[in-house]
Amino acid sequence: MTTDVTIIGAGLGGLTLARVLHVHGIPATIYEAEPSPTARTQGGMLDIHDHNGQPALQAAGLIDEFRGLILEGREATRVLDRDGTVLLDEPDDGTGGRPEVQRGELRQILLDSLPVGTVRWGHKVSRVRALGDSRHEVTFADGTTVVTSLLIGADGAWSRVRPLLSDAIPEYVGTSLIETYLFDSDTRHPASAKAVGGGALFALAPGKGIQAHRESGGTLHTYVTLSKPQDWFAGIDFTDAAAATARIVQEFDGWAPELTALITDGETAPVLRTLNALPIGHRWDRVPGVTLLGDAAHLMIPSGEGANLAMYDGAELGKAIAAHPDDVEAALTEYEQALFPRSAAAATEAVRVHELCLGDNAPHSLVDFFTDHEQAG
Repeated sequence: MTTDVTIIGAGLGGLTLARVLHVHGIPATIYEAEPSPTARTQGGMLDIHDHNGQPALQAAGLIDEFRGLILEGREATRVLDRDGTVLLDEPDDGTGGRPEVQRGELRQILLDSLPVGTVRWGHKVSRVRALGDSRHEVTFADGTTVVTSLLIGADGAWSRVRPLLSDAIPEYVGTSLIETYLFDSDTRHPASAKAVGGGALFALAPGKGIQAHRESGGTLHTYVTLSKPQDWFAGIDFTDAAAATARIVQEFDGWAPELTALITDGETAPVLRTLNALPIGHRWDRVPGVTLLGDAAHLMIPSGEGANLAMYDGAELGKAIAAHPDDVEAALTEYEQALFPRSAAAATEAVRVHELCLGDNAPHSLVDFFTDHEQAG
């Protein structure tokens, strides 16, 4: 089977691309490894930025649907010291440019905006190869194949499409996250709920931190951050939730109990999230008929930009294809010439924010950053 536009991956970036193409009357097919849209929870909250995520949704014709998802008050930000002292407390006054939504709900409005059958679920890519003349063959785990004249890798950190363009492989950044949840927190975990407040909490120290976000329904979603080698985490048995939790909380000995309770009272088994990144400034030479977007193109340290950039990539690529309907190579060249400096700048800034959160002067370095940013704004 030969298709025109083939997108690998039904994350926010791939879906935004397909939607923008659809708005312009260009059909596309997305192949996604997961068996269904409900195969797994889609992560927590996303702040959608007014300079990239929101323009992407505007290009997709979905800005009104997006506004209907916004959780009011969640842009509030607190920075605490390890003893629970509040160092910064910024309320959400409704004027911020980064409203918060649930990732799964955002993904759903994108899915609902596409023609039925656009996403082919349960198609895990096992191999991709060049056939020449800008054409590529994608082989799936079930042995089926498609041949396409335009292949787009929107398939994340461990992209199967990336090797067509680049030898780069993501490398561990020296920090990992451990994810936990508290539910119905205002009733069942009032001290922790009060500490987190209405939006985001950053409780930080050099090399470690407890970050949490209030989601819908009183849910507190916590990311424990530890700068440790991978061998250190390998020594923890995460299949034993109680033992893993006990080992992680040891790293926060002496911290305020309302903060450590975000770890010890977790109502889901702790999940390890290893952080990897591509080299800053990752780029490739133009290869006919194929390109990348989102984490496949520029995996970076989490900084709140990843999903926004993926959506913006998708929208910009979709607009470029629509602007050059008879010259795909011109579209891809135009897209990549803007993509490379944009993603390099974002990756550089992500490293800076990471250092502010976990460097030698944390948490005061992050407080200074927020204060300076507010004064500049």
